Amino acid sequence: MNLRLTLASIVLLGVAACGGGYSGSTPTSPSTGGTNTQGSPISIVSGASIKTNTAYSPNPMVISAGGTVTWTNNDNTSHTSVGDDGSWNSGNIAPGAQFSRTFSTAGSYTYHCSIHPGMVGTVTVQ
Repeated sequence: MNLRLTLASIVLLGVAACGGGYSGSTPTSPSTGGTNTQGSPISIVSGASIKTNTAYSPNPMVISAGGTVTWTNNDNTSHTSVGDDGSWNSGNIAPGAQFSRTFSTAGSYTYHCSIHPGMVGTVTVQ
């Protein structure tokens, strides 16, 4: 009897810890890009040097004007984030390091890695 009571308590605690139940909301579909008005993280993924438009994730990144994007190098070699129009250059981003840039003007900003030019991405500022 005590074992059943203990198991029932554990199950109830687990349900409560996970939010309890159905909230009535509909799950959203995953998107190909990310939208964030505060700080927007972009991962330089593992194995990025042999990837193209999947080397930076998410890609494209969509932010509001005035938003900041932070690139984090999750690979085991250095990479860069360089605006195709020359408006920014991160310099080398070592493994585990980050680079941030604030985008104040609406537009579409394409970028690449100067070390591995096949790595490409886009930040869209609304």
